[in-house]
Amino acid sequence: MPLRPDIRNVTVLAACQALVQTGMVMLITASGLAGFMLAPDKSLATLPVSFLMIGTMVTTIPASLFMGRFGRRPGFWLGTLLGAFGATLGVVSLMNGWFWLFCFAHIFYGSYQGFAQFYRFAAAEAAAPAFRSRAISYILLGGAVAAVVGPHLVAFTRDVAMSGAFVGTYATIVALSLVATAVVSLIDLPKPAEQKTDMPARPIPAVVTQPIFLVSALTAAVGFGVMNLAMTATPLAMAHHHHGLNETAFVIQWHVLGMFLPSFFTGSLIARFGAPKIMLAGVALLLCHVAIALSGVQFLHFASALVLLGIDWNFAYLGGTTLVTDAYRPSEKAWTQGIFDFTVFTTVVITSFASGALLHFVGWTGVNMLAVPLLLVAGTALIAYLIWLRRAPVGAPAE
Repeated sequence: MPLRPDIRNVTVLAACQALVQTGMVMLITASGLAGFMLAPDKSLATLPVSFLMIGTMVTTIPASLFMGRFGRRPGFWLGTLLGAFGATLGVVSLMNGWFWLFCFAHIFYGSYQGFAQFYRFAAAEAAAPAFRSRAISYILLGGAVAAVVGPHLVAFTRDVAMSGAFVGTYATIVALSLVATAVVSLIDLPKPAEQKTDMPARPIPAVVTQPIFLVSALTAAVGFGVMNLAMTATPLAMAHHHHGLNETAFVIQWHVLGMFLPSFFTGSLIARFGAPKIMLAGVALLLCHVAIALSGVQFLHFASALVLLGIDWNFAYLGGTTLVTDAYRPSEKAWTQGIFDFTVFTTVVITSFASGALLHFVGWTGVNMLAVPLLLVAGTALIAYLIWLRRAPVGAPAE
């Protein structure tokens, strides 16, 4: 019996997500350590991750507009090829000890991620309204595969190439990107001209100044930014406190499982309780992560804090993504989705740059303390939005 078209597309998109996230997990695990090996100034060790996020940030709006004109599949193809090219540059730079080319290479894989961010929106568009939050959740489940496979691939490939440490790791990422190019061919989504645009587009400022957009973008940005701030610093912080690569890979693995495994039920929770309440729960849990991270630097402190950090991200980011789909009309989606992801990854870039410097100058404690005011702002905004919704007339739009 053939699968329903929406379930088939969600399955293919989840496979694409698994491939790109496996590469991402490998980069997050390896790039800081490889950067520390290559960097002339060790405070720049996390710069490759910052370049990775810059690539994502600058790609989001162009990627959304490109796909708005040419369709999802051509855009996803372009993304996979950019990822393969970036990983190839990573191999070349590692073989020659070129730190700045190594950093530059991550921009291209970041661009791949910029296109891949729209897997979740593509799933939402292919699904019936009642299935939308679960469809987005199932896309993120592809990351659970990455959590299991990615760290082990780093441990296995780190020294497999005689030409240098981590060369085999980046060569493997090239292969994963090329496999994703083939998988993208299986996606069957309507072309832009075939999509209904029965309502005229409003001016973009009118769309992005709605409370529903502002709250969803703020919470998703803070959730992703705080997660990235701590995750980027974790491999170096663990190395500083004398934890080995295997322990670090284990922590990153369980962190990524924490990011994606809750997607089995997050969509159902959002459907039952509403996205804003799940987002608020994510912010509250992020504060719990900070408390655990500040309580010690033993292996169990890192492991438990990073698992919780992943769950927090899932609630905040998936909730924000689901909520923002109610903020725009079909004719407004390209710009609105692009601006939403640009906002999120601008925050991620800032935290990436801050992470290495903070870790170098004020340590693991300073990295985590910076998260507290950001979380308080997001939590306050969500509480205000929930109060506003409760007082709004029955049947009034959330905008």
